[in-house]
Amino acid sequence: MNRKALLVEDDNAIATVIRSALEDEGFAVDSCDSIAERDRLLAGDGYGVMLTDVMLTDGDGIATLGAVREAYPDMPVIILSAQNTLDTAVRATSGGAFEYFPKPFDLDELVRAACQAVANRKSSDAQSEEPGDGLPLIGRSTAMQEVYRLISRLLGNDLSVLVLGESGTGKELVAEAIHQLGKRKSGPFVALNAAAIPRELIESELFGHEKGAFTGATARSVGKFEQAHGGTLFLDEIGDMPAEAQTRLLRALQSGRIRRVGGSEEIAVDVRIVAATNRDLAPMIASGMFREDLFYRLNVVPIRLPPLRDRQDDIEPLARHFLARAADDGLPRRGLSREAAALLARQPWRGNVRELQNFVYRAALLARQDEIDAATIKELLVDDGDMGSAEQPADFAATVERWLTQQQFGEGVLYHEALAQFERPLMRHALRRTGGNQLKAAQLLGINRNTLRKRLGELDIDPEHYTQG
Repeated sequence: MNRKALLVEDDNAIATVIRSALEDEGFAVDSCDSIAERDRLLAGDGYGVMLTDVMLTDGDGIATLGAVREAYPDMPVIILSAQNTLDTAVRATSGGAFEYFPKPFDLDELVRAACQAVANRKSSDAQSEEPGDGLPLIGRSTAMQEVYRLISRLLGNDLSVLVLGESGTGKELVAEAIHQLGKRKSGPFVALNAAAIPRELIESELFGHEKGAFTGATARSVGKFEQAHGGTLFLDEIGDMPAEAQTRLLRALQSGRIRRVGGSEEIAVDVRIVAATNRDLAPMIASGMFREDLFYRLNVVPIRLPPLRDRQDDIEPLARHFLARAADDGLPRRGLSREAAALLARQPWRGNVRELQNFVYRAALLARQDEIDAATIKELLVDDGDMGSAEQPADFAATVERWLTQQQFGEGVLYHEALAQFERPLMRHALRRTGGNQLKAAQLLGINRNTLRKRLGELDIDPEHYTQG
């Protein structure tokens, strides 16, 4: 086993720590801080592993990784980077890196990876193509780094993925990234939201149906599995799929074949499955509401998306990204003051990234000046039903009392008007939390679905505004 390591790192403090840790594990370590010196050292001695930073004194370490892999195909390379984006993770993995570590990293984990690299002496099987621009995920927070690392490891295989996370965290964006950057990118990406399909139609949506299979089936219909052939099928809100559809889905995943509703022909399908849910499937499995065998079929590689409140460092770059998108969508081009960005970062964003995007679009539309300031953010937060900001928590009852003293309701309507004023943001909040799903919103509120539908009409709230796009 060749335990001679080359460390390419231009930060002396980091290089010293890594060198010491590797030497404690029996490595002989040479180090340098540039691509030119790296190439000179590589030409003179055989190394069991190379650990390299991305941004070096004379260039980009990943940009030259292909040449290193071609010249030294048996030497595994570990990438270290402070450029903690999905693009960096994918460039490292697609370029043939054995492993990728965003800074700051766990030193013990890095040393273990170096030991495994020299033990395996195998290069990555990832594709050599560089991804294009327009990657769907944004954020450099520590909480997102494991997400990026997992995605980068999935690009050269067809393992099933289960994306877990609250509503609005970007589960479909993860599925799109896996598809767009993986080996199936030339095939179709097809999505189905199990919560949005009536129970009696979901099997038809998944597998298609033959003409005359049921009332209203006036022609043959091709289902999502056939549409996704050669590509990726994204099954959103998988926890809401009815039991009978779960059974047929499991059979399709096991056999790689489907049968249209009302049909007798078995059709071979080749799809990669990415499923997602915002529900805790464990109690559903225990109660018999979700099949345990289906769960294990889907949960080959779980990816847990952090809520926005756990990645506050990403709120400002996300907000600025959404402002740019808003301008591309025809809204006024706006800037964002540092004070406004700081205020956004202190909000809870219970609807996560989707709620932040909607809020930023609204701010771009309604702001009175080219740069959105903190006063505009505060005003919109109040209009959005948030009583008291994160920087000045207020007693709820006292806030309501102050608000009541400022109103001038006519005699005999105070009770109903005041309740309506509170009910409106409550209904909006429930719809945001559930992505516009009225059944889920009613369950969250603890009211009947028909009651919810009636109140939405009376309060002039359009649930389609909150439906996940």
